[in-house]
Amino acid sequence: MIPTGSFPVLPLKNTVIYPGVTQALKVGRDKSLRAVDLAKEKNNWIFTLTQKNPEKNVENVDDLHDIGTLCKIESIKGNHDSGYFVVVRGYYRMKATSFRPESDVFEAFVERLDDVIDADKVTQAALLSSLKQVSKEVLQLIPGNTESVQEVVDAIEDLSLLSHMAAANSEIALEEKQKILEMTHLRIRIMHLLSLLNDFKENLRVQQDIRQKLTSKIGANQRDHILREQMKTIKEELGEGDDTSIVDTYRKKITEVGLANEALELAELQLKKLENTNSQSPEYQMIRSHLDFMLALPWNKSSPDQDIDLEDAKRILDEDHYGMDKIKKRILQHLAVLKIKNEKKGSILLFVGPPGVGKTSLGQSVAKALGKKYQRISLGGIRDESEIRGHRRTYIGALPGRILSALKKAGENDAVFVLDEIDKLSRSYGGDPSAAMLEVLDPEQNTTFADHYLEATFDLSKVMFIATANSLDTIPLPLLDRMEIIDLSGYTVAEKMHIAKNHLWPKQLKEYGLTKDQIEISEQALLKLISHYTREAGVRDLQRKLGEVCRARAENVLKSSEVIKVDLLDIEDIFGSERFTYEVTDQLTTPGTVTGLAWTPVGGDILFIETALVPGKGDLILTGQLGDVMKESATIAKSLVKARLHALNPTFDLSRYDIHIHLPAGAIPKDGPSAGITLLTSLASLVTRTPVSSKLAMTGEISLRGKVLPVGGIKEKVIAAHRSGVNKIIMSRRNEKDLKDVPEDVKSQIEFTFVEHINEVLSAALNIDLTNWTEDLIYGQNDSDLHRGKTLQS
Repeated sequence: MIPTGSFPVLPLKNTVIYPGVTQALKVGRDKSLRAVDLAKEKNNWIFTLTQKNPEKNVENVDDLHDIGTLCKIESIKGNHDSGYFVVVRGYYRMKATSFRPESDVFEAFVERLDDVIDADKVTQAALLSSLKQVSKEVLQLIPGNTESVQEVVDAIEDLSLLSHMAAANSEIALEEKQKILEMTHLRIRIMHLLSLLNDFKENLRVQQDIRQKLTSKIGANQRDHILREQMKTIKEELGEGDDTSIVDTYRKKITEVGLANEALELAELQLKKLENTNSQSPEYQMIRSHLDFMLALPWNKSSPDQDIDLEDAKRILDEDHYGMDKIKKRILQHLAVLKIKNEKKGSILLFVGPPGVGKTSLGQSVAKALGKKYQRISLGGIRDESEIRGHRRTYIGALPGRILSALKKAGENDAVFVLDEIDKLSRSYGGDPSAAMLEVLDPEQNTTFADHYLEATFDLSKVMFIATANSLDTIPLPLLDRMEIIDLSGYTVAEKMHIAKNHLWPKQLKEYGLTKDQIEISEQALLKLISHYTREAGVRDLQRKLGEVCRARAENVLKSSEVIKVDLLDIEDIFGSERFTYEVTDQLTTPGTVTGLAWTPVGGDILFIETALVPGKGDLILTGQLGDVMKESATIAKSLVKARLHALNPTFDLSRYDIHIHLPAGAIPKDGPSAGITLLTSLASLVTRTPVSSKLAMTGEISLRGKVLPVGGIKEKVIAAHRSGVNKIIMSRRNEKDLKDVPEDVKSQIEFTFVEHINEVLSAALNIDLTNWTEDLIYGQNDSDLHRGKTLQS
């Protein structure tokens, strides 16, 4: 007889109870204990429901599935305080239709869900046979004696009961078990269960193969170990044994190296593992590799203490690099501090400059001046965090990171590290290496730098890090904040001449096996090579060109016993016609054409702004691949010129023409606000039909009020202007302070005009006097009050 009414609910965590199946349960949760107590009062009937999430506590009925099994408690052991151990047997599949409210025990009203027989007797017999066959195959793969269980399976003729028994005793997912319970259509349930049992069978078969192979392998390893131990004993009896074992050697090294406490504990732990590991095991060699790397690091080994000679350090820096006074001064300051404080704390510097100016080689000179070991780490293209922090030793082929690997090569913990091309770091699915560099370059964190391979912290605070970059744009701001930035600008022509004569030319002669008694190059030839065959901020291309000169005249050296002289005609013969022309004085000057100054990652450069009028309606046409900021500057310049049109050219009607502004070299993108006054002057030159001197260049941002604002890259721009033959530059007065970085030989040949307003720009460039111009001329005298905002008073 089916019981009626409400039944206490017993939530199940990791199991599902089926009709016809008996199962033992441990009951310990408060609501479950009260449910068992209530079931005693209801003739031991209890309704079991499986939780939707086994990891969470059951707070309300929504945390439970609504279909479960009505069970009867067959035995109870224990008490309410210590918990119950109950054995329940499932009788009916039930669905909870509602729950009794306001109760400290979940009580459910249920309705019965009987099986729907959707197969004829022939089909049921076939399904029963298939289910028995698969069940017995699964039992045969389970370790242990399962013959009695197979006999029970053979004796069951009830298809529904067998499906419940198979599902309850198979290792299938909890969600699938609940799904099987909820399936009322018999044929569909059996087909789904057969699919799950076949998957379970294949899993058991794979496990059985692994156990067999593992047992065979362990047996072979034990046999090898016994034989080797016997061989070791025989050698000792014959007096051929080694007195010092590998473990003793490592123990001695650990004592001598002087590891930090954390590393010492790890080394001793690894040594114990080594003692208990078979030498033929792969783990044995992994432990040895880890110990070898750990003991090879310079934990307490620094460069020899020596008195820092500032004069000698200055001499070394001057010999290796010409110019760069700012950087040399910063390095000498660092040395002076080290000498005063008598400590070995490292610095973190960032050299930023165009290619070829000597950033990387300067790091080597710094190491030489400091008397320390030098290591260069190329960061360009690195996209995996493990390259910095190392791989975890759980992986086959794991390696330490580049930082500690370089420290191992240096052999001293206060070396000079050059982190080359730090702006070329990238990221991928392997992590962000620039984020890993935050720990390396932070003085507050690098005292406990953690390498995944080492698994112990290492102190990097004594290392002097020198990073190099061509641009700051691609370096993350948190990483940039950890470094002291030192700018390296491009070389002037005079500096390139000095470097070529005293460094590059002798170096190329030596590389090609020549001497200065066999070949020499004139200063005029060098100047032409620098001015007309190279265009760069550094000297890398110049060095290649000098090497090409040596190769081109090597045959002449072999044929002649006299000194081979390379002059202007030889340069043209070797390299052909001139590639670059810097002089702008010979160019035809027309109204609307003005020379501007630009900054690029490879140094400064000049640019020409050309403006023309075409019939139209007053529109602005911009070409030359201009960026948004430069387009906005052109729009502001047009507005400012239109406002002053009455003073510039009273008879000119701008509404009848379109203004076309073009910047040559259209394949090169151009952007930035520094061409503001150049665009303005170009427009003013056009409407007044007044040409601007080709020897005049300018740079500065403009505002809608006519203010001339400061811009960056002044040193590079001035050097580029000097290189191009410019002898007068107009710039913002607030940029006057930036001229202190410009070489004196450049400043002495250029006249600088500092301005604060565009009226001063037009006066200096076009000799136009706008001192009497006011905005009242735009609106008229009657509208001046409106312009001044007096009508805003309410």
